[in-house]
Amino acid sequence: QVQLVESGGGLVQAGGSLRLSCAASGSISSINRMAWYCQAPGKPRELVAAITSGGSTSYADSVKGRFTISRDNGKNTVYLQMNSLKPEDTAVYYCNAREAHGLALYHIWGQGTQVTVSS
Repeated sequence: QVQLVESGGGLVQAGGSLRLSCAASGSISSINRMAWYCQAPGKPRELVAAITSGGSTSYADSVKGRFTISRDNGKNTVYLQMNSLKPEDTAVYYCNAREAHGLALYHIWGQGTQVTVSS
């Protein structure tokens, strides 16, 4: 069983930066992708950035050039560096781990961390 613990959210002014961290523990060998999602009030949860076990990254169009996802395999931790933050980035950010067991995929979620960007 994989457990995820997030940290790093907070309040920041527009144009500022934050770095989110997600530490994974448990049966992490089955994880083939880590990702960050965000969910603003009244909106569905949406993918922000992802990094595969092979190191490939992908980003939502809205954050390209501003956010960077990275990982430290030695610490089993994934980061989301958020620069040039905008008020519309305000949301709860969730860490996600995707596990592969044969042909089946399972998603594990962190507890979420609030990011608030003031104008």
